[in-house]
Amino acid sequence: MPTTSSRKSKFRPWDVVLVPFPYSDQPRTKVRPAVVVSSVKLSDATGMYYVAMITNAAHVPWAGDVPVSDVAAAGLPIPSVVRTAKIATIDEQALIRPLGSLPKQDRTRVSAACKNFLAFRPTEAP
Repeated sequence: MPTTSSRKSKFRPWDVVLVPFPYSDQPRTKVRPAVVVSSVKLSDATGMYYVAMITNAAHVPWAGDVPVSDVAAAGLPIPSVVRTAKIATIDEQALIRPLGSLPKQDRTRVSAACKNFLAFRPTEAP
């Protein structure tokens, strides 16, 4: 496995990228935008990224959805939301290309929504 000294991440936190995002209920993927929500420590050490799915804002809303405030800066063609309930681990070689960057004003909301769904609270019982 690569170490932090042997590799440098191609993508940074909050980059909006085009990826083959896995379906949760089918053994296939769909090429779609996603936002990198992992730190460079993960990608430098493993070549992997945690990404949150981005989808059309016209879809039925889910808990944890965060509207993208500036779709042009994010490189998106239509009003969109970050669907923080759908996070995948993607190998760097599978990321197709960068699209843009998540606007700064959206990052705090995406981070809080992701944390809300993850078991990082030591007081939570299994």
